[in-house]
Amino acid sequence: MVSHGLDEIVLKTHLFRPIRYLVYFTPGYWFTKKNQPRGVRIREALEELGPIYVKFGQTLSTRKDLLPEDIADELVKLQDRVPPFSTETATRIIEQQLQQKVSQAFAEFDPEPLASASVAQVHTATLHSGEKVIVKVLRPDIEDRIHSDVNLLFEIARLAERFWQDAKRLRAMEVVTEFEKTILDELDLIREASNATKIRSNFEDSEMLYIPKVHWPLTRTKIMVMERIHGIPVGEIEKLQAGKADFKLLAERGVEIFFTQVFRDNFFHADMHPGNIFVDLPAKYLAVDFGIVGSLSETDQHYLAENFLAFFNRDYRHVAEMHIESGWVPPTTRVEEFEAAIRSVCDPIFDKPLKDISFGLVLLRLFQTARRFDMVVQPQLVLLQKTLLNIEGLGRQLYPDLDLWQTAKPFLENWFKEKMGPKAKLKTAMKQFPQIAEHFPELPTMLFQAVDSARKSKQQLELNQQEIKDLRKQIDNNHENTIWAILTSAAVIATAVFFN
Repeated sequence: MVSHGLDEIVLKTHLFRPIRYLVYFTPGYWFTKKNQPRGVRIREALEELGPIYVKFGQTLSTRKDLLPEDIADELVKLQDRVPPFSTETATRIIEQQLQQKVSQAFAEFDPEPLASASVAQVHTATLHSGEKVIVKVLRPDIEDRIHSDVNLLFEIARLAERFWQDAKRLRAMEVVTEFEKTILDELDLIREASNATKIRSNFEDSEMLYIPKVHWPLTRTKIMVMERIHGIPVGEIEKLQAGKADFKLLAERGVEIFFTQVFRDNFFHADMHPGNIFVDLPAKYLAVDFGIVGSLSETDQHYLAENFLAFFNRDYRHVAEMHIESGWVPPTTRVEEFEAAIRSVCDPIFDKPLKDISFGLVLLRLFQTARRFDMVVQPQLVLLQKTLLNIEGLGRQLYPDLDLWQTAKPFLENWFKEKMGPKAKLKTAMKQFPQIAEHFPELPTMLFQAVDSARKSKQQLELNQQEIKDLRKQIDNNHENTIWAILTSAAVIATAVFFN
């Protein structure tokens, strides 16, 4: 950071403040590029730090409401304009993976990258069948850099849990473990191709979202070949305006796609920054890059849906009760106090469009509430929270007048009817019927065993009660004998004293 002219950020941290004068003795301080804008310096520092930091910058780039405009605009370049690696290296990786020359695999191959991101870069190509495709190639030695960065994150988490009181509540080690699993999965392009195929199947013939087709014969661990799509990047608002895009419908569909993936499919695209999303005019999304996906357990899915719905209905009492019931806050928490705290955060943002909500202030108050009530971070929900942050940032760019709550509420209400209504109960019973039928011949025997077990239990209970009565009687007798012995001893001692 010092070498990129960001020493003012370093020196403002509590850790370095006592020794801040030492920076003047570092070569980086005197040879920095301070003539460049701060946004450029921050972007270049993140690029040099590596893939994990680039992803952090990508997430920040979607939240222009939380960052100064000059920094946010520069971080947008991290979405698909990270410096590429050489064409020779890309060609070598492709030929090693396919065990054939690039000219044999493709009729045409463009050596210039179409896009370059933190983990991979993309080239355009044409198959011998004439189909236009993209070829995604992992960066060389990316695994070593990822492992090195993750090990560093683990060390930081260990130190945090040792010296920082809040780190245990934030479950720093578990969050890093969850992140490690996610980022390592992204390094297997066969897994990514499988993710894309599943989401494509979930949205087959959808009017909201299109997922390109994977070309499996040429897909390997380090390269993936996929149908090439054409659309306007969702972050290029001026081009969308010129094409007369339906911004309101786009924003509403973005919210619906998110909730559909999370609750209907329980399989969601967890890297939905603008570099991965395109628009087919007037209002259809095209998505790419499926290296990071998420899913929830049935328990978390149910609790999350019920919390969302209670929140949309402003039933803060139920929100508080659900947090306690799910173990997200300690069971000793007073429901009334927690309810009041949630209301104070949430009420001011209802009935307001996105443009009138200061999410920086909301996040700050949420963190204060979490600390006050010792709320424990749920590592399995970190991906979901990241995705929700991206979706909300996307909606803010497309249609700031969007009413996020009213858009999402009908979807959740319908989902609850389908999951919890009479039809859902009947469907569950029908689904379990074969298992019940399989054990039906055993039911008379099981019933007899249950009755016999109940009878024996009753007899044993009666026997135990009689033994307890006998024991109590024996204790009473012993107690009475003890009292008489004490009185007799006292009388003997008193008589001896009297006659002496």
